[in-house]
Amino acid sequence: MPTKKSLAPIKSATPPKAPAKRVVKGAGAASIPAVAAVKTAAKRQKARKPADKATIHEIFTRFQAANPEPKGELEYVNAFTLLVAVVLSAQATDVGVNKATRTLFAIADTPAEMVALGEDKIRDMVKTIGLFRNKAKNVLALSQILLERFGGEVPRSRELLETLPGVGRKTANVVLNTAFGEPTIAVDTHLFRVSNRIPLALGKTPLEVELGLEKVIPAEFKRHAHHWLILHGRYVCKARRPECERCIISDLCTSPEKRV
Repeated sequence: MPTKKSLAPIKSATPPKAPAKRVVKGAGAASIPAVAAVKTAAKRQKARKPADKATIHEIFTRFQAANPEPKGELEYVNAFTLLVAVVLSAQATDVGVNKATRTLFAIADTPAEMVALGEDKIRDMVKTIGLFRNKAKNVLALSQILLERFGGEVPRSRELLETLPGVGRKTANVVLNTAFGEPTIAVDTHLFRVSNRIPLALGKTPLEVELGLEKVIPAEFKRHAHHWLILHGRYVCKARRPECERCIISDLCTSPEKRV
């Protein structure tokens, strides 16, 4: 006779639950909040508008009052040595370039003297500067071209300057502005950052910023504008931590990075 135990209903086996899928984020994966934050930041940046005319005039009025005659920090003795110094300064600090060129310019401050030195000697004298081998070649080559095509003189034209080895638009603008007093705007990394931050002229490339600034900077300030902006970016409106607490135009700046 069956016992109660044997008469108990047989329970069907319950299949085990499948383990929850584990999402592994790869290098290209991003969390939804992170993606949203990036999109929001992009929209905010796109929605920003450059400062109006009155604000821009006030910004440069303050720069002028604080530093009426701003100077670049590269050392030179004439237009030729300025040209050489700017060519050497690409991806290098002005301080580092000055250390090398003090000795170089003491013995060669004309194209003819630079050619007489030769590439090996030039290279040896600028070897403390980044990319010195290629820069030495460019300095010798541009010196030869100045002698052969321009009578040993630095041309006063952006187009002609840009035909020289190692000379791009920014270098040409620096030479035209500093050596010849032209109201050109040389856009380096500092100026590019400052113009987009304030903002004065928004742009994704140095050329866009340059052309934008040419349109909005009042004529009375253009001669020194790029020096004011470069120095401001180098010493106050720094890349990682802008020192807004001592910025003379902080109340006119609308940057989302502003710290005061």
